[in-house]
Amino acid sequence: MTQPALFEPFTVRGVTMRNRIWVAPMCQYSCFDEDGIVGDWHFAHLGSFAIGGAGLVIAEATGVTPEGRITPRCPGMWNDDQVAAWKRVVDFIKSRGAVAGIQLAHAGRKGSDAPPFDYDDKSGNVPLSDGGWTPVGPSPIAYPGHTVPHELTIDEIHEIVDAWAQAARRAVSAGFQVLEIHAAHGYLLHEFLSPLSNERVDDYGGPLENRARLLLEVTEAMRAAVGDEIVIFIRFSATDWADGGWNEQETSIVADWALERGADVADISAGGNISGVKITVGPGYQVPLAMYVKEHSQIPVTTVGLITDSHQANDIVATGKADAVMIGREMLRDPHFALRAATELQADIDYWPGQYQWARPSR
Repeated sequence: MTQPALFEPFTVRGVTMRNRIWVAPMCQYSCFDEDGIVGDWHFAHLGSFAIGGAGLVIAEATGVTPEGRITPRCPGMWNDDQVAAWKRVVDFIKSRGAVAGIQLAHAGRKGSDAPPFDYDDKSGNVPLSDGGWTPVGPSPIAYPGHTVPHELTIDEIHEIVDAWAQAARRAVSAGFQVLEIHAAHGYLLHEFLSPLSNERVDDYGGPLENRARLLLEVTEAMRAAVGDEIVIFIRFSATDWADGGWNEQETSIVADWALERGADVADISAGGNISGVKITVGPGYQVPLAMYVKEHSQIPVTTVGLITDSHQANDIVATGKADAVMIGREMLRDPHFALRAATELQADIDYWPGQYQWARPSR
């Protein structure tokens, strides 16, 4: 029997994902001690996807500095206590046969945001008196409804590059084999990439090579920090969905530049840098963006966005639209999506959990 494309393994730098069903990073806002340390929620949440058969489980946006978090309840990777907490989660994911990944991030001008649940004020920035901080960005241009960010100096930019490298080292010591650089959804690296949020006139603004400089420096620093065996993804928003903004053409160019500097996979999403844009949303609505980058660059790509059906996901991979699918909300609805897909596509897999054999459909 021919194995469905969705269940073919994917190997990069010697790291093999058992299938092409990968869990997208999804913020949980659940570090309730507000010191960026993950706990039982993350263990159960991320562990459930590994039990459920996913090939790769990527943990949520994790701040490379305290000010790099999206909210005060987001996780971090800037100290050893955080490493120890993550290691417990990673060890379990790997024990179930999945590869563990983590998205390393800096929220930039969208930092110090209010957590979306279980918090008194759910709009705008958390005040300094309540554990918040002054957000930073490439230029003093606020994201709508947020505080005007501090414009980063050259020295501060260099410190952030070093923080990314140090966070990468810590992530590897926690056992992660895939590290994703978050350059999407309006966070710091995306802010530098887009002319809608970057009005600098120095080496980090203006022409594309300048706007991409910070991302490429982070990529180089991370590769130097972790060596040749660790896999590096970059999540891009391939478009701002706005005239004059970041677009898929620039994404494909910068993706190849990043490939030359040590990146391995481009994870293609979209939007998040500005508000008020019109987006036509539907099943697989971001797949064409991934296809464009795949066709116009040399880097492998993943796609994400309303991928909810096993046949839909398999078609994306089988027809070469993307090399793998990232699944988010459907994983929240069904953490065992990969096991369900294996049944629906009649895939031959050997990682159905023994404890769940009584629920396995008969052939």
